[in-house]
Parts: sequence; structure tokens; C-alpha cells
Amino acid sequence: MARDTTDQTPLSSVSEMTAYLAAGCKPQEKFRIGTEHEKFVFFRADNSPVPYFGEASISALLTGLQKKSGWDPIMDGDNIIGLGEPSGMGAISIEPGGQFELSGAPLETIHQTCKESNAHLATVREIAEPMDIRFLGVGGSPKWTLAETPRMPKSRYEIMTRYMPKVGTMGLDMMYRTCTIQVNLDFSSEADMRRKMRVSMKLQSLATALFASSPFTDGKPNGLSSWRGEIWKDTDNRRGGLLDFTFKDDFGFEDYVKWALDVPMYFVVRDGRYHDCTHVTFRQFMDGALKGEIADWEPTMGDWTNHLSTLFPDVRLKRFLEMRGADGGPWRRICALPAFWVGLLYDDEALTAADELTKDWNFQEVNALRNVVPAQGLKAAIKGHGLLEIAREVVGISRLGLKNRNRLNGDGQDETVFLAPLDEVLAKKGTLADDLLMLYNGRWNQSVEPIFEEYQY
Repeated sequence: MARDTTDQTPLSSVSEMTAYLAAGCKPQEKFRIGTEHEKFVFFRADNSPVPYFGEASISALLTGLQKKSGWDPIMDGDNIIGLGEPSGMGAISIEPGGQFELSGAPLETIHQTCKESNAHLATVREIAEPMDIRFLGVGGSPKWTLAETPRMPKSRYEIMTRYMPKVGTMGLDMMYRTCTIQVNLDFSSEADMRRKMRVSMKLQSLATALFASSPFTDGKPNGLSSWRGEIWKDTDNRRGGLLDFTFKDDFGFEDYVKWALDVPMYFVVRDGRYHDCTHVTFRQFMDGALKGEIADWEPTMGDWTNHLSTLFPDVRLKRFLEMRGADGGPWRRICALPAFWVGLLYDDEALTAADELTKDWNFQEVNALRNVVPAQGLKAAIKGHGLLEIAREVVGISRLGLKNRNRLNGDGQDETVFLAPLDEVLAKKGTLADDLLMLYNGRWNQSVEPIFEEYQY
């Protein structure tokens, strides 16, 4: 998650907000890949969560990383809450329950993405080692209850924590007990954005199924393949889920702006202080709703960009597109997730094939799929076709796109090598969640404790 911005440029019209999004358009040769991943932080001695304060803590990790990397500390009051690469090419942040996130630099190839995540994990491991701290890559916290999970001292999270129970039953679980891998990808025009948004919205549930890795909650099986996917069904449906208007042939930047305007805000930042604005929509804010409540009540471009970052659709539009459907996972999946989407969306032949494959999927059908995938995984179906069958076709399209890109590493390998974890899923007809449940019911003797040792970074 990027740091909250304080751009003071006055904001007065829908056209200005639309132009902000449209400014993301860029020529294909400037397309980049921005990969983000989150991980749970635990003490190796007893698999307990790591608190924010203390000699062995989240804050100590951040401070140690700051000293080693020279990155700029990101502060919330007196508390370090993240690090920013000095030129703006990447950041480290903390999620509400202490999940540690790398927001990677915009890179040209998956080879570079994989090297970046590998270097990051090696560095954090070096800082964490003396504190006996490790990191776990799965989609949902397998053991800790919500009450046991620490809370990070971050102002935006305090506002969200108060607000979430008012708008859904699972928002606090989303905040404190889930991890994801996501990739941020570019578009060249409004038409290109439209096609990529439509295809990726339709296929996001397939990514949830392929990357499912959250079958445990509170130390036991939860009956789901992706608990994280289930959580997103009732977190805050005014700001999340599928967006029906993105299925329309004439969808554009302004449609997204008009939707975002009527979503309640979380906050505005003034002089470093966060003001709770959950009682007004951005449209009401534009109409002067905060006049008299805060001194500088006029909307700014910084307020708009912050608001965009608090929207949670399955595919989020900023000046790029964010693929948000996948669970967190082991290191190879940090490379596989961006490879999957880059193959589909960054090659015209592949994008055309993916668009053709899904062209008859309507909003109701895709939403129905989204609702059953957390429990059924690859056993789900849409339009009479099983998701496993569809997955084989879609991964094949992604492989075609990566081959066409022809981005080679020093050994002459193209980016298709990073699809290997998905090839394994398809060959076994089972996900990482299935593997974890098999271990739980077998060698792990119905205990989740071994996951911390066997799936740590």
C-alpha cells in the first residue's frame, strides 16, 4: 500500500478526477510490472504473532531495515509505519495486523520481479534472524484469533477498524488476518483499460481458485479453499467486489469516477492528522459536507488519490490496474501471480484470446462464480464448464502471451518458467489449499503448527 498523499492541488470537478485516471495511459514500451506481496510475521519459538512495540517487534524490523537499506522512514506521528525507496520506486509497509508488505518497483520483466522479491526476503530474514522472527506466506492467518492478533498504530487503520463492523461481517478479518499477492499493470488508452478491466474482472475468481491457500482459521480447517475469498464477500460491498458497469461495452474512466464519488470516505489528512470522514461520500465532500467540521474543508487532489486507495473492487483502477483476487503464498507464487496476469494482459494475441473466451460471461454469472469459488475452488463451474477446464485454457493463453513477449533471462529462458506452480496445480487437479489440508489430515496429525516451519520464507 502506497503512503497517503498530501497533494494540495484544488479539486473542483468530475473532469479533473477523470483526467487524473486518464493520465495513466502510456505507450506499450513503457508498460511496467509492479508486484506486491504480504506475509504474516511470527516468533519461531512458539509461532505467536509479533507485536508492534518492543526489542523484537514490527517497529524493530522496520528500523533495522531502514538502517540497512537507507530507505526513507514513513511515519505516523512518532511511529515508523513503513519505508519508501528514495526515488519512489517501491515501499515497505505494514498491514493492520502486522502483515509485512513489499510494494515492488515498476519493473520490465518477471525475471526482475522474482529477483526483487528474493532480495527483499533475504534482507528481511537477515534483520529478523537475531530476533528469532520468521515470515509465513499463505492467504489467511491459520492459527491466531482476531483477539490474539496485534494492532498496528496507524491512523487510517484506527478509522477503518471502527467503521468496518458497520458495513459488513468480515471487514476486521480482512484487515487483520489475510495476506495477498497482487500485481499492478498499465494500459495504453481508455479502450485498452476497458478491455483489460473487463477480462481481469471476469477472471479474478479463477485467480482466487488457482492461488487458494487459506483453508485454516483459528487452528482448524474452515471448510473453504480460500477463506480470504470468502471474507471479501462481506467486507464492505459498497466499495468492493465486482463492478457491474465494467461489463458494459462503453465503460470508461468517468464511470469509475462516478461510482467512486458515491462511496463513503475513510479520512482526509490535514497537517499530518487523519480526520474520520466515514459519514460522508466523496460527492458530499465535493458539495461542501465538511465545511465547519475541519478547517481546510475544500477537496484536494491528494484527498482524491487517497480515496481511490480505499476502494476495494476485485480489480482496482488508479493510474494502473490492480489485480486483487489472489491469496498470499510461498515465494514461487510471488513470481507466478504477476506472470499469470502479464501473460494474459500484456500481449495483444493473448488478451484477444482471453476476451474471446469470456465474452459471453455476464455479470450475474461471474458474480455467482465469485460466490462459490471460496468453497469449491477449481471444482466450481460457469456456463456449464468446470473451472479446472477453464484454468487449463487460460493458463495456456497466459503462456502464449509470455512466449510472445520473449523476455529472456541470462540462461535464455523466457517468462513462462514462472507459470510452473500453476502447471503443478493443473497437473495435480489440486491447489495449495488442498495440499495443506492433506498434510493436516496426514503427517501433521491435525495440527496447523507445522505450517509455520514448512511454509516460512
